[in-house]
Amino acid sequence: MEKGRLEAFSDGVLAIIITIMVLELKVPHGDSWDVLFPQWPVFLSYVLSFIYVGIYWNNHHHLLQAAEKVSGGVLWMNLHLLFWLSLMPVATGWMGENHFARLPVALYGVVLLMCAVAWVPLQYCLIAANGGRESLLAQAIGRDWKGKVAVTMYLIGIVLAFVAPWVSCLLYATVAAIWFIPDRRIESRIKQ
Repeated sequence: MEKGRLEAFSDGVLAIIITIMVLELKVPHGDSWDVLFPQWPVFLSYVLSFIYVGIYWNNHHHLLQAAEKVSGGVLWMNLHLLFWLSLMPVATGWMGENHFARLPVALYGVVLLMCAVAWVPLQYCLIAANGGRESLLAQAIGRDWKGKVAVTMYLIGIVLAFVAPWVSCLLYATVAAIWFIPDRRIESRIKQ
């Protein structure tokens, strides 16, 4: 199967996710700075989630650039990833509306964790559909240390959310910072 439809569908879903998240930002009533202050938790959670969705979109693009074809398994694993990403607006809204309370921060971490977990079988299915362990994609992904660090930090963040939710948010932001710069492994392999 060609990968064009998969890319177009995924791009559309991610665009809708971002649109839904921005709708959580309510227009303040008033014309002074003090009416904006109560909105800061919602805005901050939106910014973090916008960055995360952007990171997934960017890395999804790079991942598919190294693939020439997709299989039925790839389609299902891509839907698995999109399912977890589609929960981002709910987790984002709940966390922001409740001013980074413990349970919403923990749930946000669970959604982030499940997105990261869903990424792994998508990679493996793409590798299998494009030549296996000797493929360009398999060589580019390598040991995926950033993925392992992310999962570990999400797990720690989920547990810490019940004690220190702000520490959890800092961990989630740190993972975003680690992934903010696109993964150059795939680009460098394609250029070779």
